[in-house]
Amino acid sequence: MKVLLLNTYPQGGAGIASGRLLTALQAQGTDAQLLNAADAGNRWPFYAERLSFLPYERDKSVRFSFSLANFGKDLRQHPLVKAADVLHLHWINQGFLSLKNIAQLATLGKPIVWTLHDIWAFTGGCHIHTCDHFQQSCGNCPYLRHPAPDDLSHRIWLAKKRYFPSNIHFVTCSDWLQGMAESSSLLANYQITSIPNPINTAIFQPISETERAAFRAEKGIMPTAKVVLFVAMKISEPHKGFRFLQEALQKLKASHPHIPLEIMVIGKSDPAAMAGLPYPVHTLGLMQEAEKLARIYAAADVFVTPTLADNLPNTVMESLACATPVVGFRTGGVPEMVGHQTEGYIADQGDSGALAEGIRWVLSGEKPLAELRRAARQKVERTYANAVVAGQYLDLYGRILR
Repeated sequence: MKVLLLNTYPQGGAGIASGRLLTALQAQGTDAQLLNAADAGNRWPFYAERLSFLPYERDKSVRFSFSLANFGKDLRQHPLVKAADVLHLHWINQGFLSLKNIAQLATLGKPIVWTLHDIWAFTGGCHIHTCDHFQQSCGNCPYLRHPAPDDLSHRIWLAKKRYFPSNIHFVTCSDWLQGMAESSSLLANYQITSIPNPINTAIFQPISETERAAFRAEKGIMPTAKVVLFVAMKISEPHKGFRFLQEALQKLKASHPHIPLEIMVIGKSDPAAMAGLPYPVHTLGLMQEAEKLARIYAAADVFVTPTLADNLPNTVMESLACATPVVGFRTGGVPEMVGHQTEGYIADQGDSGALAEGIRWVLSGEKPLAELRRAARQKVERTYANAVVAGQYLDLYGRILR
């Protein structure tokens, strides 16, 4: 069986997830390959795709949250596509595959699996959930400058209805996204399976207390400090919820000033935002190397993710794999990953007070931290380990090839 994964970029959440799936499948002896947009030689459609949305966008804040899929590349003659038995789409926006290109791939007669990393496939163009118009036929889109019943989102919905072939089996990375997809008008008649993303538990794993102490010494963290970790590619992105972390830490400082906290931040940070945190901050910058990331996760006492829009965050999985409990909002698939007061703490979305209480609870010892850490690691080994997820995909490929 030859499987070809297709994803626009090697980086980003979907890029990382598809790369990890490639490794997981290959470890099971599968002949799997991964094709990105740059490898396919189609960079110009990215610019055409972005420019085509400019007349419609509400403002700059939604520029990369809406995709038309008018531009892409016909890949039917690509050697990897021709050789594959199964075509496995992931995140294919921003000029990699247009709606017409997806329909062209279907003419090859090969089974198509499409793993959804956000809601775009069943909406009129948006990637982040802001309304439920996708349950009917879109239109009156809040992302557009001039919302109307027959606006751009409705026209894209109609185009998807026309172009989506029947031989696609959809996969969602979380049960939450599966429920959303099944409630949509576009995918109501398709088969949809929930399979999570995988993670290499030999890379993302706990470290010894000696290693934790050595890492903290390297970073100038006090030996007695409790360490809170926050991770985002770009901290200023509103849906990452950094402002709720700021509020939560300020409330925690006011109500429990005796807790010796220090904060580690991975990502592109803003000095002004860091100055607003009431504890010592260690900014670690952008980081791509998995081994270095794993060491940071494992050295923290708690990972906080106040995300407002996420499917199955890689960051949560990485933290759990490193045996670090997670505090987060009841957002998307996060509650599936983190059992409340089992692997961490789940707060109602937007409630910074509850987020502060979650951080306090994890660090308080009311439930021994060692127990939380053990449960976090076991959750990943049971649910997200490479062999577990690869096995689920191999079962799916086998079924659709029969």
